[in-house]
Amino acid sequence: MTLTRTSLALGALLSATSALAGLPVPPGVSEQPLTLDRVFASPSLTGQAPRGVKLSPNGRILTELRNRADDRERYDLWAVDTSTGQARMLVDSQKVGTGAALSEAEKMQLERKRLGGLKGILDYGWTPDSKAILVPLDGDLYLASLDGKVTRLTNSKDGELNPAISEKGNYVSFVSGQKLWVGKVGAKPKAITPGGGTIHYGEAEFVAQEELDRFTGYWWNPDDTRIAVEWYDESNVKVVTRTSIGAEETTTFEQRYPAAGTPNIVPHLEIISPDGGRKVAADLGPDKDIYLARVDWAKDGKTLYAQILNRVQDRLDMRAIDPVTGKSRVLFSERAAPGHWINLADYKWLDDGSLIWVSERTGLAQLYRFDRGQWTKLTSLAGPVAGIAGVNQATGSVYFESNAEDPLAQQVYRTSYRTASPPVRLTDPAFVNGASMDKKGTRLIVGRSSATQPAQSYLADGDGKRIAWIAENRLDASHPYAPYLAAHQLARNGSIKGPGGDTLYYKLITPPNMKPGQRYPVFFEHYGGPHSQTVTKGFENPLTEYLVQQGYVYFEIDNRGSANRGVAFEKPIYHAMGSVEVADQKAGADFVKTLPFVDPSRVAIYGWSYGGYMTLKMLETNPGTYAAGIAGAPVTRWELYDTAYTERYMGDPRQVPQAYAASDAVEQSLGIRDPLFVIHGLSDDNVVFPNSSALFAKMQGAAVPFEMAVYPGYTHRVAGPKVSVSVWQGILNFLKRNGVGPGPR
Repeated sequence: MTLTRTSLALGALLSATSALAGLPVPPGVSEQPLTLDRVFASPSLTGQAPRGVKLSPNGRILTELRNRADDRERYDLWAVDTSTGQARMLVDSQKVGTGAALSEAEKMQLERKRLGGLKGILDYGWTPDSKAILVPLDGDLYLASLDGKVTRLTNSKDGELNPAISEKGNYVSFVSGQKLWVGKVGAKPKAITPGGGTIHYGEAEFVAQEELDRFTGYWWNPDDTRIAVEWYDESNVKVVTRTSIGAEETTTFEQRYPAAGTPNIVPHLEIISPDGGRKVAADLGPDKDIYLARVDWAKDGKTLYAQILNRVQDRLDMRAIDPVTGKSRVLFSERAAPGHWINLADYKWLDDGSLIWVSERTGLAQLYRFDRGQWTKLTSLAGPVAGIAGVNQATGSVYFESNAEDPLAQQVYRTSYRTASPPVRLTDPAFVNGASMDKKGTRLIVGRSSATQPAQSYLADGDGKRIAWIAENRLDASHPYAPYLAAHQLARNGSIKGPGGDTLYYKLITPPNMKPGQRYPVFFEHYGGPHSQTVTKGFENPLTEYLVQQGYVYFEIDNRGSANRGVAFEKPIYHAMGSVEVADQKAGADFVKTLPFVDPSRVAIYGWSYGGYMTLKMLETNPGTYAAGIAGAPVTRWELYDTAYTERYMGDPRQVPQAYAASDAVEQSLGIRDPLFVIHGLSDDNVVFPNSSALFAKMQGAAVPFEMAVYPGYTHRVAGPKVSVSVWQGILNFLKRNGVGPGPR
């Protein structure tokens, strides 16, 4: 329902709140109070939630990574027979692994993938014949067969990045020591490229991993005769001394970090034979200050495609490259709307040489087909296409995700790329859904959750009919969350009109057993940055439930600039970070303060990363509006952050210094009058610690009070079974000290 100011009659609201309290408790389950320690302990309260679900190329075996009941951060490889549903552990990470430390390059890539702090098996790949699986574990490679046999392929101190089995299954390849290594399966690999020092082969550069969602730097062609290999020299990129401060020792790293307004690497692309004997340089166009966004081979191997994004990120060229000569031509270009940027999106090359493509050229991302120079629009939805799940070329079907029917509940659809036909929804609208598919597009792997059901996943046919559960995750007596179901508070979603006239969606959760006349503090969480949507109708985090059950009203609202609302909703932050987002969040605060059960003098704000930046800007811009603010790992000066992300939204600081000055959180910090608590990991290589130390120095130099907590050895993710308890104990104690403790007044 939409909660408006005119509908907030106290009796009706309290009645609605009462109806949203509690989930059914299975018979025989004893209720228990939810504690902070239990929120972060094992097994996870959200239940079974496998990662990395894939189908074998022949479709008979489904594989997944499951975390352990006794260690929620360690993953093992499991196999499920799709005909019988029988599951078994295929590789036990504790028994097979050596426990060896990962190389610094491997650690950094896990941070880029947001997997830092996790253990065990975090990725894997099937061989094309469906007989074995390549498994990276503890810095080495293993080949696991379906009979349970595991063979160690490497034994190296340097580790192996981006391991892969070639398309025909003849070779194993990986990057080590900044060189690309290739060998026949079972044979000793050899380096087929140079590399070392500032030269990297086969490896995605920092900003490609962090901001372009590209983690590899090499691509096998369909018949195993050629490899497209990126290489670059990072000698022109600024050296930043990154300090990793641990509990008992400090390590320094000389990291090449391209901060906004400084030089990037120049990417090169070569086509190399598997033995390294033949190399052809690919033409990537006249502009050298570019991003190599995506690389793909045509299905027949006769053409190599490279997506080239200019430095400003308002133009993307699709180049077709001849792998024999290296010559290229531009197939087509995408241009951003004025005052916007190119959002890299999903696409699928087809066997006939045509392309299924997602474009925002009309203001909302829609599906198109590009065939022999001609464009055909495949969808005209009321909401944007979020991604392509798969394509079935036998039936001419495209499967995709969109929130066109409900901005807060994404669904999976099917449409035809051959004939004009309306999209067909394949998923239950009572859930927030997402999907992936096998290579042939015959079966769906659907993941979903709802307000009353934690994450589930199932295997479905091309019509969306469920074949088998992958993880039903039913809230029965055996579920880890069962003892806490009775106290679970359901969220209510609604909307307000923002200061720009846009509809802003929010989430509101109230404490249990509220009584008329009592007013409660608000825990107001925000992220606020681009490429993120935080308000949905999915299952709520147990941590949020803990805060609510302690006596906080929980509130969250998505501002302009956030994802899945189209170009017009995103573009107001262009060259203006820290402005419209702050205004929209204040509108949310003004709204929540009107609620009869809210204490308007006790609204505390919390955010991490971009959300931490938002905390600072919200306190700076609107002193007295918020009772206290928590800023986790905040960006404080955008000049300290990387080129690709920052310049996409803010432009080049050498060209628009006034935009950077307005967005700065350090200089304006002297205007903070409300209690502030800053948290940062001392080994953060994403939002580096100088962001916070610059803020600390500025505020200390002017005697502006604040509190801080720093975590030795932790990166951008300050999390773990015990350290998370420490973080949240610190946050809650800070709020209590500043008059924003839980419970009514």
